[in-house]
Amino acid sequence: MPRRTPLAALAGAVSAGLALGVGELVSALGSRGQSLVGSVAGEVVDRTPGSVIHAAIEALGTSDKPVLLSIIVVVCVGLGAVAGILGLRHRWLITVMFLGAALLGVLTGLRDPLTSRWVVVLAALGAAATGIVVLHVLLSRLPADATAIDAPADAEGVAATPVPIPGRGTGSRRAFFALSGTVGLGAVALAIGGRALSDRSRTVAGGGARTPRPPLPEVAPSAVAPTDLAVEGLSPLITPTSQFYRIDTAFTFPSVDLDRWRLRIDGLVDRPLEYSYAELLALPQVEVPITIACVSNEVGGSLVGTAFWQGVPLGALLETAGVQPEGTQILGRSLDGFTAGFPTAAALDGRTALVAVGMNGEPLPIRHGFPARLIVEGLYGYVSATKWLRSIELCDWERVNGYWVPLGWSKEGPIKLQSRIDVPRAGDTVRAGMTPIAGVAWAPGVGVAAVEVQVDGGDWIPAELGPEFTDATWRQWMLPWEATAGRHTLRVRAISRDGEVQTAEVAPVEPNGATGHHTRQVTVRA
Repeated sequence: MPRRTPLAALAGAVSAGLALGVGELVSALGSRGQSLVGSVAGEVVDRTPGSVIHAAIEALGTSDKPVLLSIIVVVCVGLGAVAGILGLRHRWLITVMFLGAALLGVLTGLRDPLTSRWVVVLAALGAAATGIVVLHVLLSRLPADATAIDAPADAEGVAATPVPIPGRGTGSRRAFFALSGTVGLGAVALAIGGRALSDRSRTVAGGGARTPRPPLPEVAPSAVAPTDLAVEGLSPLITPTSQFYRIDTAFTFPSVDLDRWRLRIDGLVDRPLEYSYAELLALPQVEVPITIACVSNEVGGSLVGTAFWQGVPLGALLETAGVQPEGTQILGRSLDGFTAGFPTAAALDGRTALVAVGMNGEPLPIRHGFPARLIVEGLYGYVSATKWLRSIELCDWERVNGYWVPLGWSKEGPIKLQSRIDVPRAGDTVRAGMTPIAGVAWAPGVGVAAVEVQVDGGDWIPAELGPEFTDATWRQWMLPWEATAGRHTLRVRAISRDGEVQTAEVAPVEPNGATGHHTRQVTVRA
């Protein structure tokens, strides 16, 4: 490989990095703060089969989005390196590649509901112009000995002295590396600055200024939390907000201007409705504990939690709007374009279904759906839990599908009866003697009647159940175990109030939730 090639690749890589930094900074100047990289990432997710998305969630958990964003950045930098190599001989290819990347950014950005249209174009063109100019400059500063071309060998096969390329390579190697390093540092600084500006913009706006989220009206909770079982490491009855799982399709949280935000209820209704945030808070509200779960939660997984949700009963809003007979599906639409649909009956059959504005006594955090989201007891989030709610549309069940259904997931998503071992933790080594086996079990909307534990394939042993909260929430359980030295296999199953016994049949999460018994290997030492 001629010595000029790796240096040209370096020049292209840092130029692409600087272009990305410029794009990030310009994107942050928009009112919505979504970056071009975020728009491309969203497009990738939209076009990826559901099974692949689940595999990513299973392998990476809540790190799936940062990893995808990092991959896109690496690919862009790699393409920049290619542009640097090709640009050694054909400078016009630099313009073609950077403008091609800008076109891709514009096309995906204009499809993204979280972007400002003029900002998309400005960010893409600014990034491309920066990359083109900087790469041309860096290639012109390649060291003289790195821009030589190989002269043909003489008649005896001895290579002649390399011939410099006219007009190229006027700098020293040290100066080239110094300039490339400066460009690279500039790329990092611009990216960090753009991200900081974008994060700052994703606060609540009101009256033209950034303001704290308005306080929630005081509402007496519908249930008082009982005392947790006294087992160290056991999941609490109410999951702290900071520890609550987050799975969604958003790469950037929507920036909300409360003066302009409206929740619309329309579609197959007699009277379309529209509420401002203040009007929504003024409606009669309830505060209810509910366990919600992600359909991607593996048996024994952590993508499940319980919180006090405060909000307006969805059934009351639908009664005011007047649902037409054909309105058999409720479709939540998010500010970021996400949709989730569930049967209208789920909001009217007596279960808790809320337009939630609060979580654990505080306004919804932005990462959990501020200013409003849907919470429906007994349904997985992919069909019900629309965050950053923009509208609720009543539509025909057969004619409209939510976001995940075309990607291979079931249209109906009732949460399945599940149980989990929290203690002993995976990989723990415990001492022989009396030790607790403990965890949680859930069957939202039905309730847990019993939990049983099996040790080393023996008989199923009834566990002690913790105090009951409500049938909409998970329930703690505990079994005192006389542990003996050696390697042991623990298994748990739950029984619901309607008599269902948790199945041992193992099924993957796709298309509508995993099944099987949570099993844990434990080492006991004397």
